[in-house]
Amino acid sequence: MAAALVILAIVVFLLLLFLISAIKVAREYERGIVFRLGRLLPEPKGPGLFLLIPIVDRMVKVDLRTITLNIPPQEVITKDNVPARVNAVAYFRIVEPKAAIVQIENFMVATSQIAQTTLRSVLGQHVLDELLSEREKINAILQGIIDEATSPWGIKVSIVEVKDVEIPGGMQRAMARQAEAERERRAKVINAEGEFQASERLKDAALVIEDHPIALQLRYLQTLLELGSSQATTIVFPAPIELIKPFLERGSS
Repeated sequence: MAAALVILAIVVFLLLLFLISAIKVAREYERGIVFRLGRLLPEPKGPGLFLLIPIVDRMVKVDLRTITLNIPPQEVITKDNVPARVNAVAYFRIVEPKAAIVQIENFMVATSQIAQTTLRSVLGQHVLDELLSEREKINAILQGIIDEATSPWGIKVSIVEVKDVEIPGGMQRAMARQAEAERERRAKVINAEGEFQASERLKDAALVIEDHPIALQLRYLQTLLELGSSQATTIVFPAPIELIKPFLERGSS
C-alpha cells in the first residue's frame, strides 16, 4: 500500500511538472513562434493561454510593440566634401513574427547595421545645406530605403529622424561669417530700396509744387510752426528771396 502511494505521488508530481511546462501565456503584444521537432508551426501562438508539448515544442516569443533604435553617430562626407558626424533614431515594429525569426538570425542587429550603412550612403549624396535645411526630405528617403531593406524580415519601419549634425569648428565659423555677410547684404538691399522709394516720393512732391506753387507756401508755413514749437534758442528763419530782393536792390542803389 505504501509503495502504491509513493508511485501515485510520483505520477502526480510528474503530471504537475508536465502541465507547468506545457502551459504558456502570451501577452496582448506578444506572439509565440513554435517549432515542433524543428519544424515551424503555421500559426503563431497567442495572445492568451495555450499549451505546448514538453520536449517536443520549442517557443520563441516576439514583441510586436514599436521598437526605438538609436543609430550611433556616423562619420560622413557630404556631396560638397564637408565632413560631418551624424546620428539618428529609427522606429520600427514586427508585422510578421515568423519572418522576423526564420528569415534573419538577429533582426535587431541586422536592422541597426542596415540603418547605419543607409545613413552614410544617403547623406553622402547631399550637400551640407540640404542636410541642415531639408531634414524632412532626407528623413523620408532614409525611411523608404531602410523599410524596403527590412521588409523581407517582417519589419515595418515607420519613422527615421536625423537627430544631430556636428560639423568641424572651422566650418561653423565659416558658416557664421557667411550668415553675417548675407544679413549685411539684405540690410543694404532694404536700405537701397528705401532710398529709391524716398526719391520717388520727392520726385512726386516736386511735380506737385511745380504745378501748384501755393503748395510751397503751405510747406513754408508748416516749417515755421515746427520751428516755433522747438526748444532751440536760435531759430533760423527761412524767407523767400522775393521778399528781400527789393531791400537788396535799394541797398545797392
